[in-house]
Amino acid sequence: MNSRSTVLLAALCAAALAGCSNLSLGPGKKKVVLLDFAEGRVVDVHVTDRLTGSKEMLFVSMPQKSLFLEGYIQGIVTDYEDNPIQGVVVRAVAEGESGEQAGAAFQSAYFDPGVSDTNGTYRIRFSLPIINRNIDIKGKFLYNPGWEQEKVNLGKAYEPQLKQSPFRFLFDEKRGMLIFSEGVRKLVVRSVRSDGPAKNPLPNAKGPPPEEKKAEQKEDDLFKSFGLGNQ
Repeated sequence: MNSRSTVLLAALCAAALAGCSNLSLGPGKKKVVLLDFAEGRVVDVHVTDRLTGSKEMLFVSMPQKSLFLEGYIQGIVTDYEDNPIQGVVVRAVAEGESGEQAGAAFQSAYFDPGVSDTNGTYRIRFSLPIINRNIDIKGKFLYNPGWEQEKVNLGKAYEPQLKQSPFRFLFDEKRGMLIFSEGVRKLVVRSVRSDGPAKNPLPNAKGPPPEEKKAEQKEDDLFKSFGLGNQ
């Protein structure tokens, strides 16, 4: 390699390093979320760069890095009486990526499973690729997905009232806007009376009352009559 090529390569490397030095990455260096619509569900958010490949520059192979948004999705696990429950697993699974994110196979979204602690709090760590300064990922939460196997092996388990629920994660880096949207959630209620607690505060805990069972049976029969019973 002659002296001219050496000088040119050094200039290119200096320019690349100068460009990287303008990036304020990592927690504490730059506030990446200016408009937070996640309502406390998404916390400790920061941007980091990770090695995702390499590219050829003249006669040298240069490492190629990409930006990722990282942080935690948090929630709380309780029983029907609002007591915190420890040891329940919650998983997040990415189901779809819009736009160019679908083609970035080497930059796939990643979620660590969360396990509830003594306070019932779980935290799911995520690492999501920022492509064209945006993130738009759809997925679903799986609540204690192995409870049936635990029941068989251990004789007891925590059966979740809601087995899974959808979510959508959006981030606009340019505007610093973070949005976390969830699908319809089931609400747990208990029966109360003016003269004190009802004998069965959770009428649906062991199955619906006979009237509701009859209504459900009629609805099932209606669907089956249209050939929709097994869908």
